[in-house]
Amino acid sequence: MTNNGSLDGGKSFSRPINDRVIFVQVLVAVLLSINFVLIATFFMKETFYTNMRYILFANALFSDCINLIITDLLLIFIYFSVPLQTWSCLIFFIVSSLYNYVTPLTLTAMSLERYAAICMPLHHGELCTMSRALQGILTIHSIGFIPCLVTLIVFFSSTTFIFLKQYRICSVEVFMLYRWQDHLRSAISQFYFLIMCIIIAFSYVKIMKVAKAASGENKESTQKGLRTVILHAFQLLLCLIQLWTPFIEAAVLQIELNLYLNVRYFNYICFNLAPRSLSPLIYGLRDEAFVLALKRFVLCFCKTVCKTCLPEVDKEDSALLCH
Repeated sequence: MTNNGSLDGGKSFSRPINDRVIFVQVLVAVLLSINFVLIATFFMKETFYTNMRYILFANALFSDCINLIITDLLLIFIYFSVPLQTWSCLIFFIVSSLYNYVTPLTLTAMSLERYAAICMPLHHGELCTMSRALQGILTIHSIGFIPCLVTLIVFFSSTTFIFLKQYRICSVEVFMLYRWQDHLRSAISQFYFLIMCIIIAFSYVKIMKVAKAASGENKESTQKGLRTVILHAFQLLLCLIQLWTPFIEAAVLQIELNLYLNVRYFNYICFNLAPRSLSPLIYGLRDEAFVLALKRFVLCFCKTVCKTCLPEVDKEDSALLCH
């Protein structure tokens, strides 16, 4: 976990599995299961995968799933001190870095979509089409890849091919050969943080102005949009704090190793897992149309399981069992 730490011969050291590791695995499994169900629900109805709002939601869920899988694998490798060749670690770094940014960028885009829906209702249908949503996702991934690309350019300009064949404990610090690279990475993260905060604040202020002037059913819809943006802001804050955690952990590592491990575990739970548990709440369970489709999906799945496990049960009985 320290910079450029390697293990000779690619040997690993076994450690007993403690309650922290088990808790993280259970939590990751639960979050992945929920996200997979929501993604499957997204593809059930055409109104979902042709609507920009739900397309961005599905992109956030997909990003969360990739991030959870990659970070959990890295957590296991680090905990059990499993060394990887640097080129293998490079692949993990690229994917992890990309989706660290994709999630907050998607949340920012979703806030802008809510702004367009509430503050520009006459132009919302024109601005937020399916094609524009797909273009937006491509743009989000392109912007999210820039920090990783900068790190890779600096890394390859400062190392040799032999370095990629060495075995090391995989972490982002492997690619930070000089202190100024950490400063550059920090500057990029802070720039992204600033821009996304400005966009979220802009959306919130504009929607709040409309909420004050609205009345009746329109006011209720506007207030719901306002609450959505607030939840996005909170979720985005947790995601953006995650971009700063490597620098906090690097500073703590200089003080004490046990404190570093505790801080890293706390950061992973609060700033990696926690914000990814909010996506289903914000756009999944708070959306009436999506909740209805989700109930139907779960019911269909339940009926299928009932028919598979209890083939002698007729259709009416299996429906009653699934209810």
